[in-house]
Amino acid sequence: MQTDLIRFRSSVVYTMTFVSFLWLVKVMEGLLSFDLGVLGIHPRSLAGTVGIITGPLVHGDIHHLMSNSLPLIFLGMGVFYFYHKIALEVFFGIYFFTSFWVWIVARDAYHIGASGIVYGLASFLLFSGFFRKDSRSIAISLIVIFLYGGMAYGLFPLNEDISWESHLLGSIGGFIAAFFYRNHVAATQEHIIESEPFSTPAETRFPSITYHHTSEYQGKRLRYFYKKQSFSDHDDGNENLPGK
Repeated sequence: MQTDLIRFRSSVVYTMTFVSFLWLVKVMEGLLSFDLGVLGIHPRSLAGTVGIITGPLVHGDIHHLMSNSLPLIFLGMGVFYFYHKIALEVFFGIYFFTSFWVWIVARDAYHIGASGIVYGLASFLLFSGFFRKDSRSIAISLIVIFLYGGMAYGLFPLNEDISWESHLLGSIGGFIAAFFYRNHVAATQEHIIESEPFSTPAETRFPSITYHHTSEYQGKRLRYFYKKQSFSDHDDGNENLPGK
C-alpha cells in the first residue's frame, strides 16, 4: 500500500510539473506580449529545428492549452503510475519522436502544442494492454477507449487549422513504445509476481544458483546440493544427492 502511495505521488509530481511548465510558458508569453508561435516546429527548415524541443511547449491560446492540459494530467498520471519504471523513457521518447517526424514530413507551417504527446500517451496505454494481455492492462486500454475514443477524429486531415500530423505521429510513437516495452513488468503485473507462493521450487525461481542445505539425520550431517541444469528440467532436485 505504501509503495502504491509513493507511486501515485510521483505520478502527480511528474505530470503536474510538466503541465505547470506549459502554463508558465503561456503566462510568460502574455507578460512579454510576444507570440511564441515562431518557436513551433517548422518542417524542413534549419530555423525550425528548435521547434523539435520547444514546439510542444507553445500553445495558441488558453482554450488550446486547456484542451491539452486535462488529458495530459489523466494520461500522464496513468503512464507514470502503472508504468513508473519506464515512464520517463516513454514520455521523452514520444516527445522527441513526434517532434522530429513532424519536422520531417508535416505541412509547411508552424506546428505547436502538446497534442502529439497526448495522442502518444493515449496510444501507449491503449496498445500496452493489447500487447501485454494481462487483465489490468486491458482494463486500462478499455478505459482509454471509453474516455478518448473520440480522439481518433483528430488523426485525419479534416481541419486544416489542426496539426493532424502531430496527432498521427504521436499515436505511432505511442504504439512503437508500447511494442518496445511490451515485456517490461508493469505495476499492473507486479501483483502477480508478488503473489507467487513461496513453495515454488527453488530451481525454477533461481535456475542458475546452487543451493546447499545441511540437516541432521541419525547423528550424521548430510549435505544436499540442488542445482538447476537447464530451464527445461523439472526434476525434484534430488539427482545430486547427498554427499557426506
